[in-house]
Formats: sequence, C-alpha cells, structure tokens
Amino acid sequence: MNISQHLWIIAAQPASISLVRASPTSVRFAFQPLYSLHTGGIVALEALARPGKGSVHELLDLARRERRLAEVDIELAAQAALAEADHETLLPLHLNVTAPTAAAPESAFDPLLDALAKVGRRPREVVLEVGPPFAQVWPEQLLAGLHRLSELGFRLALDGLGRADLPFSLIAAAPADVLKLDRGVLYGLPRDPGSVAIVESLLHYASRTNSRLVATGIETEAQLTAVRKLGIRIAQGNLFAPAGDTVNLSHLLTPATPDPDERVMPGPLTAPKVGDFLRPAATLPETATCDDVRNALAAGEGPSGIVGVDEHNRPQWSIDRTRFLVSVTGPYGHALHAKRPAARLADSPHVIGVDAGALELLELVTDADWSRTGDDVVVVDEAGRCLGVVLVTEVVRGVAEAKVEEAAALNPLTRLPGSETVARDVDRRIAAREPFVVAWLDVDSFKAVNDNAGFAAGDDLIRALGRTLTDLSSRLPKMTVGHVGGDDFLIACDVDEISTIAAALLDTPWSAEGMPVTVSLATLVCATSSIASYREASRRLAPLKKRAKAVPGSSWVLARPDSERVEVLRGRGRHAMAEPRPRLGQTA
Repeated sequence: MNISQHLWIIAAQPASISLVRASPTSVRFAFQPLYSLHTGGIVALEALARPGKGSVHELLDLARRERRLAEVDIELAAQAALAEADHETLLPLHLNVTAPTAAAPESAFDPLLDALAKVGRRPREVVLEVGPPFAQVWPEQLLAGLHRLSELGFRLALDGLGRADLPFSLIAAAPADVLKLDRGVLYGLPRDPGSVAIVESLLHYASRTNSRLVATGIETEAQLTAVRKLGIRIAQGNLFAPAGDTVNLSHLLTPATPDPDERVMPGPLTAPKVGDFLRPAATLPETATCDDVRNALAAGEGPSGIVGVDEHNRPQWSIDRTRFLVSVTGPYGHALHAKRPAARLADSPHVIGVDAGALELLELVTDADWSRTGDDVVVVDEAGRCLGVVLVTEVVRGVAEAKVEEAAALNPLTRLPGSETVARDVDRRIAAREPFVVAWLDVDSFKAVNDNAGFAAGDDLIRALGRTLTDLSSRLPKMTVGHVGGDDFLIACDVDEISTIAAALLDTPWSAEGMPVTVSLATLVCATSSIASYREASRRLAPLKKRAKAVPGSSWVLARPDSERVEVLRGRGRHAMAEPRPRLGQTA
C-alpha cells in the first residue's frame, strides 16, 4: 500500500479500533523547538504526528499488529519532512521512529530518502530519534540497523532515557549523537538527590562519548534552573514553546531568574573555557626513563601523551604518543633510548591557564610547530601546577558547536541575533549603572505590505531594514541590535547615539515594490538607576510602540521611566508637532 496516498489513521469503533484509509490531511504534524541553553536560540525542530482520531501510539500499535509498523513509521517520517519544508526553517529536523523500525532493512527507508531529496534536505540534516519499544527487537538487529542508518548519513538520537526498556548496554554500543532524557527523570529536580545524580552521570557519559544530552518535558522554571546548573545545554518543553502547527523562529528562550546569591554579571556570549574540556593527565616524574614512558603508554586506556612534572607537579616536558613510539620501535630504537632519560625524546609542553578561553588555546596551537598542532595541551593553575590536559580535537569541536548554536539563533532573513542579545546588553548596562536608550522599531501596517506587494517584497523590506541596522551597529560602538521577528527590531545604545540612529531610519524613503512604507520608532531613555531590568524596559516600551504607531507617517516618540510624559519627535500632523524636542545629549 502506498501510504503517501492513503495514510492510515485510527478510527474508533464500538467494539474495536481498526485501520482505515484516508487522505494525507488526516494526519497533521506539529513542531516543537529544541533550545540551546547557551544562546537561548532554537537549534532544531522535532516533528510530532497528530492523527485526526486517536493517538500516534495507537496508530503505530495497530500498524504493528498488522505487520506494517516499519512501513507506517517511515511514511510518517517522510510526510513530516515534507510538512516541515513548508516552513523553510533550514534547522536540523528531528524525526521519530520506533526501535523495530530502526532495525528494518535499508531499502525500507527509501520513502524517507525520496522525501528528503524532494525538499532538498540531506540525511545529515536529519536526526532520527529512535524510541521505544526497544524490548521488541533483538539488540544485535537494532545495533546493525543503527549502524546502517548512520552510514546513510543520518544522525541518531536515543529517545526516552529513564524508561524501563532502554538497556545501558544498548546506550553504550549505539552510534548515537544525541541522548534524550525522559521527562520522568526531571520531575525530581531540583531537590531529589537521586534525580540529580542520574543527570550528572549521564552528562559524564555524554562528555566521554562526544554525544549531547537533551532535557525534555521542561515544565517549570525550577526545572530549567536545575538543568542549567547541572550543565545540560539543550532542552525542550512546554515552558518554552508547546508543539504547534507554526514555527516561531523569533521566540528566544527567556533565562530563568537566578537566586540573588547566585546572580552572574550578564555579558556577551563567549566561546567555551579551557576548563570545560579538562581531562586527567598521565604524568611521570621529570627523571623518568623512556622505558617508564613506554610502560605508561601501554597501561590502562593508553593516554595520547605523557607529561613530565617536577616535585611541585609543574610540567617540565611532554611526550606525544605517536612520535615517541616511532622513535623507540624503529631500528635500534630500544637499545638507543630504553634506559635513557625520557626528556631526550620530549618537547617543551604547550601550557595554558585553566581560566583561558578556548579560542586562546586554538591560537596557542596555531602558533606552534606544524608537527605539534595535535599535541595535548597541559592546563595549569595560578601556581603553574598541572591540573590535566585538553585534547585539541575536543576544543575545536566545542568551539564549532558554540558557533553553530549562535548562528542558529540568528534570524534567517537579516542574520541579526534575537532579543536575547539586547536583553544581555541592557542588563549589563543596568549593572554597570550606565545611562542608555532602548528602542523598538516597527514597520507600519506590515500585513498590508504583504497583502498588496507580496511576501517576497515584504522579505526584501525586512532585509533592507536589517542591512541598515547592521551598518549602523558597525559604525556606532555602543549600539546593539536584535531582530525580534517579523517586522520588529530592538535596539540598545548610548544616549548620544539615538539621534543618528533615528535619522538613518526615519529619513530613508522605505518602499516595497513601489508601495511607500513608514516605520515607527519608540524610545525609552534610561538614566542611571531609573530602571531595574530588561523585563521592565520591555514592559514600558510596549505602550510607547502603540503611541508611535498612532502618529501618521514615519514617527519617533520618546519617554523616560521616571516621567509620564511622552514626547513626539517625528511624524505628520498637528498632534505630532505639539510636543517639544528634547535635548538628547543630556542624561535625564
């Protein structure tokens, strides 16, 4: 049966549940974002099937009894890929399949591969979330199937960690890139020590296997705060955004409010720290012989290098495993080196402080000899004592992931960050007791632009506004801009910069396909200690935006938190001219 033409749904019958044929519209798909807790942006979407009647679990259970589970399961994944293409998010797509389906022959996945080819997606842009029932398939068959899917290019996730039928042996052996923690484990956070211990152990496993742990089903701010503190970097749940038919890429994660005693000074997003990648170092006394080094390299898990330390545990030399073994295993190598000091085959150690940024480490390695760019880097404390080593490959991957997450948070039209960037900047200015201006830019009657000039013209207008704001932020050192979504932009800047920004935005004759367009600029001038938080600033901006849009033409209104007065600085009509122009070079 071609399920793309006749998709199955559940129909409730008086005595039983039966499979019936229906059009593809009988099953719709909702999409739920996965958020980065590092950037606050959306990093992926999970597609969730919503049958017209019954649940997807009932649908799949009935398909299993009819011996069509893989066929239905894969067709649902294919239809989800087609449905997501309408949103054109370009984000990684998570598709759900059951464990028995993952063990199906490679040819069974042809409908999914065809659907991906049709929408221009490659398998590596898709994460197949393999979920229960795991007990209904032999582990050997499932592992073989997972390896086949990995060879096809798919990334894999194991879904439902914490459920009874997902054995640890399968977790350890599967080629999984992502591990999804079941919401049941999170119910005990943050107070239950057992739940905390489970999450900590899984985080340790994920770091050792270069996989990523995702917290699902986040429902409360307390859970969000707990997973942040534990170090989980990706989460999803109804607290952020429930699954829906539409995808709001402009919605960024709102940070949980920390306890006063734990408040961290907000600041710009940065790359990971060296300490985030720290591994135990294999050390020997600086007087060790080459035989001592060879024995140490052969013991245990076989370290990638050895660090020679003095009596105060300060690194004196380092040995790379590969170069050392080439020297001692070659002709006469053992006779020449065995009883000699290891220092003769060692190099000066690459050393970096534990608080250094990952980018500093990459600069250190880049400046090193070309033959040593892969050497372990020794991490030291303030006294120069060895704390461990970091592997260059892990740091490169960590920096790349941070950059990818940051890029995923950018608006696809303007390549501007979202509101979280402005929120961090506003909170930084408040903490530093700096006077500043926060502004909200909006296109007037943007729906009419799309309705009359077309969506493409509307997109071109938003891109043009984005380019203007990007150019302004490159010229004005204290300006920060964010694209909230649609036709809304947020700006934070110094008091003496807002006039330049307003002139550039309001003096430009904006248009869409020849249709004149006006914009509204609402500004809030915040003196030292006049406002407590970004949240308060955004609340005060909302009525100012309405006031600005009520003024004919391209308009600019200004207010201060300590005054009820609203000044109309730009706009047509007698109402706009009745307000005096303030002196913006002075703080309130």
